[in-house]
Amino acid sequence: MKIAILTSGIMPVPAVQGGAVETLIDFYLAYNNRHKLHDITVYSVEAEGVKQHAACLSEVNHYHFIDTRSLVARLLKRWYKYFCRNGYYDYTIEYYFAQALRHLKRQDYDMVIIENRPGFAPRLAKKTQARIVLHLHNDFLNKDIPQARAIYEAADRIVTVSDYIGSRVKTIDPNSNKCVTVGNGIDLQAFSKEHACQISRSQIGLQPADFVLVYSGRITREKGIVQLIEAMQQLKEYANLKLLVMGSSFYGNANDSHNPFIASLKEAAKSLEERIVFTGYVPYQQMPSYLQLADVAVIPSQWEEPFGLTCIEAMAMSLPVIVSHRGGLPEMVTSDNAIILPTDQTFVSRLADAILSLYRHRERCKPMGQASWQLSRKYDKDRFAEEFLEISNTWVNE
Repeated sequence: MKIAILTSGIMPVPAVQGGAVETLIDFYLAYNNRHKLHDITVYSVEAEGVKQHAACLSEVNHYHFIDTRSLVARLLKRWYKYFCRNGYYDYTIEYYFAQALRHLKRQDYDMVIIENRPGFAPRLAKKTQARIVLHLHNDFLNKDIPQARAIYEAADRIVTVSDYIGSRVKTIDPNSNKCVTVGNGIDLQAFSKEHACQISRSQIGLQPADFVLVYSGRITREKGIVQLIEAMQQLKEYANLKLLVMGSSFYGNANDSHNPFIASLKEAAKSLEERIVFTGYVPYQQMPSYLQLADVAVIPSQWEEPFGLTCIEAMAMSLPVIVSHRGGLPEMVTSDNAIILPTDQTFVSRLADAILSLYRHRERCKPMGQASWQLSRKYDKDRFAEEFLEISNTWVNE
């Protein structure tokens, strides 16, 4: 089958600059390269070093790079900003889509996969006879978004990363048979204590006897980091209860030195002296090494988390987890490996109680961690790739 992939239009594939969606695309492209299933063309923005990536040598995966950085491209994007104001997305994304569509409509594809940009679908449907698959990683298609019905009708199949995202799509049509859930995957071999580089706690200011909580991910308000620090303040009498905060305000090595939100977090953490360690941005390949220092992972999201890769990564490292009951998070855990908390007005006190419970009853952590490891086996990157590509193949051949 001849397939095209429209990426986000912001970050490149191969994922030389990171990005959760871009990494997942890499996973199923690598699987396709090994098994030679389809002829796939990826429409990606250009970036430094991307054309030299080893993935570009594939015989079955092809990469069409779109220049968005040259002087000519910047001038054209500026034209889009002022003269194409009716676009569905920001002018930078609209420019990417226009350039991709110019090439794509001259090809004879059987299927086009749109990665997390549902607004492309109605315009794409007018330019190609190919089947259109929306792969939704976020709550970007529901009855309240602009052009919801037109987008829904333009898509032949909608693959969502969680049942929660699927339920949001079904607000458009409760009887929809277009939606199917394929949970994301991670590299389970990389996220294992056996393969993690053994750094010591002392290297980042932690002690062997400390009971260490870990938060990993973007440092933003909706991720619940404020509530987690407030819970730590309620537990300040427990001197060897520590919190490791890994991440930055955006994907990649964001410059957070002047970020007022992160500055406010660090100011709030001063009352806890050295009980909270901020690592800043940690390269993805180094995350298992930091996670293996922790006793418990906390995912305190205050928004409807579409999936929660950081939860799966912590589970793969055999960590018990404390999660909020938001979005797709409850789908990934059970009472055997997690404490699940409602995000009502009592959330901070409930979070503090949950942390204290595991701190006082550390014997619970080992069986919970074992249950986490077992549950994480469902989220292998090759299982994800196989299921994602098989669903598409089966559907086209129906």
